[in-house]
Amino acid sequence: MLRLTELKLPLDHAPEAMLPAIAARLGVGEAQILRHAVAKRGNDARRKNAIQLVYAVDVTLSPQDEAEVLVRLAGDNHVRPTPDTSYRFPVRAPEGWLAGEGERPVVIGAGPCGLLAGLILAQMGLRPIIIERGKAVRERTKDTWALWRKSVLTPESNVQFGEGGAGTFSDGKLYSRIKDPRHLGRKVLVEFVKAGAPDDILTEAHPHIGTFRLVTMVMSMRETIEKLGGEYRFGTRVDDFAVETDAAGERRLAGLHLSNGEYLPARRVIMAVGHSARDTFEVLYQRGVHIEAKPFAIGVRIEHPQSLIDQARYGACAKHPILGPAAYALAHQCSNGRSVYSFCMCPGGRVVAAASEEGRVVTNGMSQYSRAEFNANSGLVVDITPERDFPGHPLAGIALQRHWEERAFVAGGSNYQAPGQKVGDFLAGKPSSAFGSIVPSYQPGVHLTALEECLPDFVTDALREALPVFGRQMAGYDHPDVVMTGVETRTSSPVRITRGKDLQSLNTRGLYPAGEGAGYAGGILSAAVDGIRAAEALAQDLLAG
Repeated sequence: MLRLTELKLPLDHAPEAMLPAIAARLGVGEAQILRHAVAKRGNDARRKNAIQLVYAVDVTLSPQDEAEVLVRLAGDNHVRPTPDTSYRFPVRAPEGWLAGEGERPVVIGAGPCGLLAGLILAQMGLRPIIIERGKAVRERTKDTWALWRKSVLTPESNVQFGEGGAGTFSDGKLYSRIKDPRHLGRKVLVEFVKAGAPDDILTEAHPHIGTFRLVTMVMSMRETIEKLGGEYRFGTRVDDFAVETDAAGERRLAGLHLSNGEYLPARRVIMAVGHSARDTFEVLYQRGVHIEAKPFAIGVRIEHPQSLIDQARYGACAKHPILGPAAYALAHQCSNGRSVYSFCMCPGGRVVAAASEEGRVVTNGMSQYSRAEFNANSGLVVDITPERDFPGHPLAGIALQRHWEERAFVAGGSNYQAPGQKVGDFLAGKPSSAFGSIVPSYQPGVHLTALEECLPDFVTDALREALPVFGRQMAGYDHPDVVMTGVETRTSSPVRITRGKDLQSLNTRGLYPAGEGAGYAGGILSAAVDGIRAAEALAQDLLAG
């Protein structure tokens, strides 16, 4: 079978147009094509009034014809043998584990990283124990809505904590730029489809799911893990780590002290706690686990009418059913040395309250599968680095996040409303007093003010330089009525729990830092892939000894 990539056809092409296009591209007769199937579909919107669909297609010819095509098109990087994307377990547990006789690995966290780590361990027969400080996803959803509708925050059950992780209340994007030579991302997508995700995530170039579908998928995958012998413990936080040092001076994890008073012996643990487990990071640091500060970004959420984004990106093709609501990605290098860029763009979505600590305001974005809300939103953030902005301590980035989240809480009225400002007023350096044509979507509400009250000066300066630049790139982006809501501080983890090539902590054997919280992923798919890698490494170490 051959994989043909970069096959371009008009946006409104007839289905029967694909076969002759494949034949022409390969230089074969249509009758020589035994089968063909779409492996991936995207679009090329660089010419917004003449958008093309871009396909990767798997094509079956006779063995002789395939060999001839590969020789004739040897210099064509877009014609290759179809890659084998099937997943193969590196090891499997012997029967003893299934009967409950073997050591059980532990996974801390039930977000995308922990979920896929737990699933892979369960499929290998290792009966994992999954510890989640938050609630099961249905109960967690109720607590999350309580903040949005009633300004009632539950610190252990919210957008950040609970089954499904922060990705549950997001756009549900399922693509990343990670290097994936073993096609582990394909394994993630296949498992998501088994759990109820739409089939098109296997073929769309930029697949997404949306919150409501993610909720049911997470529940289905939990049921699969439990049927395979896995065990969930919700509402249970890891409060401390027992670390032993052997005669040779090597540190090794021995067990976990849980919030319910239990001590759980555990010699192999995957740390998949997410980027907001600040108290866990502090405990790890106190226990001497190697941890370091890492860069992240802070800024605001910016909202535009989705129709404006559609028109700017797609022109006359806007609202075409194949294209759906348009997304964008923008970046600008500022004169003060800072980078400003869009982050976690949510077409047809809403800005949501994402705080996990009392007295602080945090924003994030989410959307449903339909992406049918009136506004588009995106993070608009500025890069920061430990050396320049929070030097001197591995946990200094956490302190910086908390400082600006507290300032946002006060600027918003100290009631979990978010501070907001219109772009026109922000650029003019004056507080906003009334909304214009754009109504913000954040709940429990937006309090108009001056965002410079809750952002560092260098962030304010960088945003003021970048907004007009983006307005020239996308007409209307810096319209005076566009609303910005603060603050966006949880773009990624402020720490990295450093690990070696065996994926174990640099100085604490048996601890496998993984996913976004450990500083090794960003987004649902990359976190899930990292969870698979951590599960494989743990299983190989466990079954080898």
